Amino acid sequence: MFTIYQMAYFNKITISVLLFSLFLVLPIPCLANSRILALVEQPPLVLKYHNGALLKGHVTINLIWYGKFSSNQRAIIIDFIQSLSPNHTRRQPHHSAGSWWRTTEEYKGGPSVISLGKQIFDQKYSQGKLLKDPQLESLASKATQSNSIAVVLTAADVAVEDFCLNRCGMHEWTRGKKGSKYAYAWVGNSASQCPGQCAWPFYKPIVGPQTPPLVAPNGDVGVDGMVINLATVLAGTVTNPFDGGYYQGPANAPLEAVSACTGIFGSGAFPGFPGNTLVDKTTGSSYNADGVNGRKYLLPAMWNPKTSTCKTLV
Repeated sequence: MFTIYQMAYFNKITISVLLFSLFLVLPIPCLANSRILALVEQPPLVLKYHNGALLKGHVTINLIWYGKFSSNQRAIIIDFIQSLSPNHTRRQPHHSAGSWWRTTEEYKGGPSVISLGKQIFDQKYSQGKLLKDPQLESLASKATQSNSIAVVLTAADVAVEDFCLNRCGMHEWTRGKKGSKYAYAWVGNSASQCPGQCAWPFYKPIVGPQTPPLVAPNGDVGVDGMVINLATVLAGTVTNPFDGGYYQGPANAPLEAVSACTGIFGSGAFPGFPGNTLVDKTTGSSYNADGVNGRKYLLPAMWNPKTSTCKTLV
């Protein structure tokens, strides 16, 4: 759990920017030492179910695009969400985005069937370019509905409270006028603010082993990093939407379905090394999941409750 990974931290944060303090306690002068640490046997990882509601059945993802995104940037994220759809998951091979998402079926309640809902575009920065949590909740409220996740996506020139300091995104919940609970999330584009924290392993980390960064599968370090963080918050939201689902640790600083497996993207991963990935022969980019429209993505490991292990696609 190091600075180059995303990890749940505090204030009900699903993704955070990786523990700087751990490097101070356990300095890692070289990858050889990292590999030695990886060989130390760790206790089984267990996320406890806290008997609360999960988001199961048909789950709609509504997007709020805040700031300016290019059409290609939007397509990368939209294609990722559609790659999780049941229209594609059963026809894809083991190393597909759909196969990755099907791990959520192992949690109580059966599958969470994802579909893309409405999209709201706020290109004029109605809330300004410095957002705090109440403003994120306000933006998300424009797209909340039953059994859905309203996802606020902020552009590279938008600063968000605690962005880059201790989180790359988060998920939360709020109540509607009639008392119903609604889940929402936020993910930011870190390309010009902190790619070494929130877009790793596509950018060199600011501390720790300085291994060469991987080539982003869609050619956009910021948005390919957003996909990793979006995958993390979506998995965390459906398995722990209202603080009573699956997590380890305190409720206000939980380790969830993906954040509990921070920094693991393939087999053989250890601190400073994301693990073995597939490599596109044409572009040299690294990936572990195929998506719709010929897309490729690098998706983080997800905890499997049946095996109590972090499951990777490769």
